[in-house]
Amino acid sequence: MNDNQKYDFLHPRHSYHGNVKPENLVFNSNLQEFAQKISYICNLETGGKLSPDQAYKQIKSLWKDLKKSKKELGIGSNSE
Repeated sequence: MNDNQKYDFLHPRHSYHGNVKPENLVFNSNLQEFAQKISYICNLETGGKLSPDQAYKQIKSLWKDLKKSKKELGIGSNSE
């Protein structure tokens, strides 16, 4: 397996099917990154490499970042 195949396996890409606006595309990218990081954290916790408390704190921090991104991009605001 070459490096490109490994990257594609670890970071799958899918077409965006929502309302195509720049802020939606940016948020979708942020959401995909959030999901990927959550998956890594869960796997590390399951494998004993992270404590449940460490995993929780990291996930909480990522959630705050995602919420901030949503707010800054105006996703879900009344103007949509």
